[in-house]
Amino acid sequence: MNPSRPEDASGRPTALAALDTGIVSCRACPRLVAWREDAEARRPASFPDAPYWARPLPGFGDPLAKLLLVGLAPAAHGGNRTGRMFTGDRSGDFLFAALHRAGYANQPTSVSAQDGLALAGAYVTAAVRCAPPDNRPTPVERDSCAHFLVEELALLPQARVFVALGQFAYEGLLRTGAAGNPSEGPRRRARFAHRLELPLEGGRTLLCSYHPSQRNVFTGLLTAEMFDGVLARAAELGAPPPRPATVSSS
Repeated sequence: MNPSRPEDASGRPTALAALDTGIVSCRACPRLVAWREDAEARRPASFPDAPYWARPLPGFGDPLAKLLLVGLAPAAHGGNRTGRMFTGDRSGDFLFAALHRAGYANQPTSVSAQDGLALAGAYVTAAVRCAPPDNRPTPVERDSCAHFLVEELALLPQARVFVALGQFAYEGLLRTGAAGNPSEGPRRRARFAHRLELPLEGGRTLLCSYHPSQRNVFTGLLTAEMFDGVLARAAELGAPPPRPATVSSS
């Protein structure tokens, strides 16, 4: 334990643990509360007996991360079921496999919050913490949740590269100023695009990627090679993985 960085019994810094508690107990958005809590009744046949988390989700990963990935919101039968960001759905399958290839994750799969997955040098969070209907939070819901992202990023001071997974996350980061103000004012208005780079204050960078949704991957809008390129660029920009990337035998 680092005396200058107090930790709770699980080893998580106490400031982040306290924020987690506030996130998990939030009931600010009635529509999202109802949707996340009713998800168990709408469960697909593939999860006949699984208990559902059905609460807001805090971020997950290395508190000393230099790479921060920001998604849209938990999936109703993914993170909302398992209790961990991007865990138990196709988006998570894609994301964590890529993080493993790049050297940020100790394993390529993420099926439950107790599956042993650990991130090193990377942290995963979202602009909205509750599963929204049709994966579409409203602007009011996004703004209501924004303070959690602001507080979370303030507790991750070593983050150097912010990867926005999709336009919603990109706009959320810019609107809140959570990642710091763009160092080049006119570029603040830059339209979202895959591989868009936006310099931030303090030598940090906002890097964009298409969201690893099942639809984007299925249609080929986002491929594994494209996302590997995003992570490689993040490493070049100051957020390298702490261990070598995994070399595939195929």
